[in-house]
Order: sequence, then C-alpha cells, then structure tokens
Amino acid sequence: MAGNMIDFTDQNFESEVIGSDTPTMVDFWAEWCAPCKMIAPTVEALADEYEGKIRVGKLNIDENPSTPTKFGIRGIPTLIIFKGGQPVNQIVGVKSKAELKKAIESAI
Repeated sequence: MAGNMIDFTDQNFESEVIGSDTPTMVDFWAEWCAPCKMIAPTVEALADEYEGKIRVGKLNIDENPSTPTKFGIRGIPTLIIFKGGQPVNQIVGVKSKAELKKAIESAI
C-alpha cells in the first residue's frame, strides 16, 4: 500500500474512521475486483495530494465483512467519505480523478 494509505479493518474502523477528527475516505475493495485495481492508483494519488486535509485508506471486504454490511455496500469499488463519524459522500464504481476530487472538496 502507498505511504499515505491506511489499512482499515473491522477491528480498527470505529477508532480510525468513525472516531477521527479528520475527514476520512474509505475505499471498499477486494483482491479479485478488476475495477478496484483500476481505481487504486487514483485513490493513492489523492491520498498524497490531500495529505493533512483528509485521511485515505482501504478496507478489504473479504477479510472484513461486518463493516461493509453495516454501511450497505452492495458493489465495489465503493468509496465513502466520512466526516464527524458520519458518511457524507458515497461514490460507487470507477470514477475519474476529477469526480473524486469534487467529492473530497465538498467534504472538506
């Protein structure tokens, strides 16, 4: 995983995402998901670009099934931006960097 990416799990989600004072973007993904692999470099680039303004990380849905269920994740990749412990923006599928930046800007 890239330097600024955080590895989220069912165990640390509450403290790392819900309890975070900084807006956090979570990439819900799986190893077998080709679209997830397509969007990964863009998500990693945004983690670098927005360092200090937003936290960015990934949650593997196969290894951590309870968190995606809790947030109603039906398709991947799904990116959810959390602010103040609440989901404020959700992006499903592969989107352009410009579309993702727009979602991040509206959250911060």
